Amino acid sequence: MYALQDVSKRFGTTQALRSLTLSLPEGRTTVLLGPSGCGKSTLIRLLNGLLHPDTGRVLYAGKPLPTEAKALLELRHRVGYALQGGGLFPHLSGEGNLTLMARHLRWPEARIRERRDLLVELTRFPREALGRYPAQLSGGQRQRVALMRALMLDPEVLLLDEPLGALDPLVRHELQADLRSIFARLRKTVVLVTHDLAEAAFLGDDIVLMREGQVVQQGRLVDLEQRPADPFVTRFIQAQRWASTSESSPAPEGAPT
Repeated sequence: MYALQDVSKRFGTTQALRSLTLSLPEGRTTVLLGPSGCGKSTLIRLLNGLLHPDTGRVLYAGKPLPTEAKALLELRHRVGYALQGGGLFPHLSGEGNLTLMARHLRWPEARIRERRDLLVELTRFPREALGRYPAQLSGGQRQRVALMRALMLDPEVLLLDEPLGALDPLVRHELQADLRSIFARLRKTVVLVTHDLAEAAFLGDDIVLMREGQVVQQGRLVDLEQRPADPFVTRFIQAQRWASTSESSPAPEGAPT
């Protein structure tokens, strides 16, 4: 679905991506994984046309992403996008956020209601909360509204930038399970950004591990574990598992809490 060919991107003195070449398969969930500052979010913004590469090309369905505003806007209608915290408009209700683009495109009311009802069922969102504003919703509810908004136009692709990063562990665990069920049901092309190895393994068909603006290795978790392409792969996996074990273990007696 997407291909990046020798793509570089710089912000001032910071080189966010370095001559990156990558293919993202259609109909699968690809997780962009890596430490903070490795270029994950920059990459996903390039896929959505929110940024343009300094060098190289970004291809969608075999064609370069358009740079002309009207053509790029039309392409974005085929790509759903959600980010950490939801990015909801505070002056609109949950339903207002959810149906915003459909109303802008002048969908018939019957079609809007039908799509809304399907998404409410799909995401297990409480119908009575649709009239609430973002400040009146929980973190998990805001993220579900953001997901419904991203899916409203029935896009071919879903781009999710750290969608669960700001949630507490219990809500995050519940939404992870729901996301995996949604991905399996819809079979869309999904690109998801996270820094969490367990989340990547749970949600992803393929993992792209990044470091300093480059792809270190792409494959399944078992490939990264058993056939690491670089010592960094093993160090990253071990550090993630150590951190996860430390967080779940009780503090030693006498340690500050």
